[in-house]
Amino acid sequence: MRYTPDYALDDVDAVRALVRENPWATLVSHVPGRGLVASHYPVLVDDAEPFALVSHVGRPDEALHELGTREVMVVVSGPSGYVSPSWYDTSPAVPTWNFVVAHLYGTPELLSDEENLAVLDRLVAHFEAPLPNPFLMHRTLENTAYAERIVHGTVGFRLPVTRFEAKQKLSQDKPDAVVDRVVAALRAPGPYENSALADRMDAIRTREEEAR
Repeated sequence: MRYTPDYALDDVDAVRALVRENPWATLVSHVPGRGLVASHYPVLVDDAEPFALVSHVGRPDEALHELGTREVMVVVSGPSGYVSPSWYDTSPAVPTWNFVVAHLYGTPELLSDEENLAVLDRLVAHFEAPLPNPFLMHRTLENTAYAERIVHGTVGFRLPVTRFEAKQKLSQDKPDAVVDRVVAALRAPGPYENSALADRMDAIRTREEEAR
């Protein structure tokens, strides 16, 4: 990822928050003789570690990635969207794309079946929690028996994050008046309506103003 100091996201707590808010991740490995391998799974931040992720892959993805033998990259993306130069009301101007993304690196540690089942429990509980009648893995004896059977079809892992590169390009280099117009355009009905991106731009600007 090209390093741009104005857009660098170096705060580890902010990157943890990005993962929590956007848990659908891309796992990328370079495997000798096979080349690049990519898979897609939800991840959770493991609060028991300084910075680590937990998740699982479905077999045979652990073999395709040769998981646990070398460093992998996990890509997590936040809100993103097209920004038209017509919104700037200044000249010259060019089209661009605003986005938030993080590349997380580390060597996965494979989990035992018992640890993997605990991670599956956490994943299900995390995503079911907002629902009025959450479905839990161990809600009934039948569910528990089923979970214990299917756990063997997955391989759990913990990924201690040894380094990361993160970037949020949110028009920080533009005057406030231009940012106001971009945010307003993103909130307006139309082909590029994107309230999530507008919210992120507003939040970043508020934090920057508070830090001054």
